[in-house]
Amino acid sequence: MRRLSKKKALSLVKELDAFPKVSESFVETTASGGTVSLIAFSAMAILAVLEFFVYRDTWMKYEYEVDKDFSSKLKINVDITVAMKCQHVGADILDLAETMITSTGLQYQPVIFELTPQQRLWQRTLHLIQSRLREEHALQEVPYKTLLKGAPTALPPRESSSIEPLDACRIHGHVYVNKVAGNLHITVGKPIHHPQGHAHIAAFVSHESYNFSHRIDHLSFGEEVPGIINPLDGTEKITYNNNQMYQYFITVVPTKLNTYEIAADTHQFSVTERERMINHAAGSHGVSGIFVKYDTSSLMVTVSEQHMPLWQFLVRLCGIIGGIFSTTGMLHSLVGFCFNVICCRFKLGVYRPREVKTNLLLPVGHMCTQTIRHFIFILKHICVFLVY
Repeated sequence: MRRLSKKKALSLVKELDAFPKVSESFVETTASGGTVSLIAFSAMAILAVLEFFVYRDTWMKYEYEVDKDFSSKLKINVDITVAMKCQHVGADILDLAETMITSTGLQYQPVIFELTPQQRLWQRTLHLIQSRLREEHALQEVPYKTLLKGAPTALPPRESSSIEPLDACRIHGHVYVNKVAGNLHITVGKPIHHPQGHAHIAAFVSHESYNFSHRIDHLSFGEEVPGIINPLDGTEKITYNNNQMYQYFITVVPTKLNTYEIAADTHQFSVTERERMINHAAGSHGVSGIFVKYDTSSLMVTVSEQHMPLWQFLVRLCGIIGGIFSTTGMLHSLVGFCFNVICCRFKLGVYRPREVKTNLLLPVGHMCTQTIRHFIFILKHICVFLVY
């Protein structure tokens, strides 16, 4: 009884087989079928390789939310070279709460303002990258995904010591400020504390020595991330006027960066530049110098690197293989049917009537009938394919 029940179960399973096997003696191979198979397998291989490269690639996902962290400090990283001697310039920060932050975290280093050929080449390359990033914002994903892999973005040092005079001052370092709007300014004279506000001692500096030609090698907010190019990096302004004012209006956006290379809490920023000559007689009032006015955004951006999951890659791969196999099979059948119809209509090939025996014309008509049935069969499969 158990053997009979097993046989019944096996016979029931065999009846449910959706992939019936055809004996090899009933399978006919043709040259056209082999050619189509080679084309199909080649297309499958090429598309599978391309799909694998898509699977290996990553993309950046941007999410936005309200920044709820107002108690932490904001780090400002500065590297600016001014074409004046260090004893004649001073830098400090005054925020919206009238809190004066002196330049205790900044260092003053006498340097040569003119760049060497190697440094000038680096600057031209940086300007080219900056222009491309402004034109195509999608390219910003490239530095994000290639962190710690590219060349350093800092100005390369001089190859050797020079006998030229040290006519400029490099102001570099970092300071921590409150997370409110503020103003970083570099002007004539050293800053001093004052109960009623803020002042610079500029009385002992000759007006003829004023020269606020400057170069911003680096300016960023938050944690420094290697490989990231900021909007003002490599900016150079040259003036021949002693009363020139440069203003940079910056909007700082808190950014959380999560990639496969690094995770950091940094800040992006956008900038608007303005420069004008101070001329009190013409109504253009102000103070000569370099002023960086910044404000923080209330939104926070989370940038995360995404990758295609393995199951999605396998599903897409199966779709490619199955789709090509089914499509080429239907096209091959359709082309074969058209070929048979033409041969049947013009009595070509196997459809050519033979004069040996009259009863041989019957198989020709029978073959035409089979061709029409084959065409109906193909149409049914195409309709099912379009419906699904």
